[in-house]
Amino acid sequence: MSARYARRGETRWKGFLAHVTETCDQDAPSVITDVTTTKAPVHDTKALPGILANLGDRNLLSKEHFVDGGYLSVALKQQVAREHGVGLVGPIRARSTRQSRKGTVFHREAFTIDWDAQQVTCPQGKVSRRWSTPPSLAPYVNAEFAPDDCRQCPVKAACTRTDARKVSFLPRDLYDIQSESRTEQQTQEWLSRYSLRAAIESTISEFVNGHGMRQCRYRSEDKAHVQHVLTAIAVNLERIDAHLPPSPARQPRHPTALQGFLDRQHIPRSRSWRVATHPAD
Repeated sequence: MSARYARRGETRWKGFLAHVTETCDQDAPSVITDVTTTKAPVHDTKALPGILANLGDRNLLSKEHFVDGGYLSVALKQQVAREHGVGLVGPIRARSTRQSRKGTVFHREAFTIDWDAQQVTCPQGKVSRRWSTPPSLAPYVNAEFAPDDCRQCPVKAACTRTDARKVSFLPRDLYDIQSESRTEQQTQEWLSRYSLRAAIESTISEFVNGHGMRQCRYRSEDKAHVQHVLTAIAVNLERIDAHLPPSPARQPRHPTALQGFLDRQHIPRSRSWRVATHPAD
């Protein structure tokens, strides 16, 4: 068995994940272009490169790919743009440090970074004493301040609970992407563009409520993937059929020679014969 246990928020299950990609062209049906099946614990960011590779092999990549925040990281955004020429559109995760959660002014953005001198200046004017990239934090950069500067700081309680403040941030190229993305996603223009992604939530609901997607009919990841693909095909057929112009009404067939003979002789014939050609009662 390849099914695995997973938890997302309050949802717990054992099995697999289906990652669905669809088009979002105006005045055209939203067609599902890819369904990727992974084990349940596989993080979304690990699945996205394979999804884009599958789309690229079939010449289905678009200039922009709208994704949920779980699929997005700054490093992945740079990688996808470099390798596929595709712009990932999605929310960059907000700051999650203790300082940002408490709403104080001493979050990372309150520190000034001098990239050339490899130094960071805190809001109180103190300069960091050490700049490093620990393997455990790669690709993050660590800037540490001197304990003597922090112990005597009058606002230390609002900055750090340790002897000295440490600030971690991305390398310069990724840091610029992160800053630009966070600024852009606050604009109304970006929010309007990103609203296109809401359609995929309807698709997921259609998969789950209309086609029983959350119940695997077969065991093993490969067979579950077949179920996901067949479900996507069924959804595509329904959408394309709904988008096509209505077909003209069919004209009833003329009675066959035998049917005509029976009618002329007033010989009843079975109702299972074509009802449209049967004499009215």
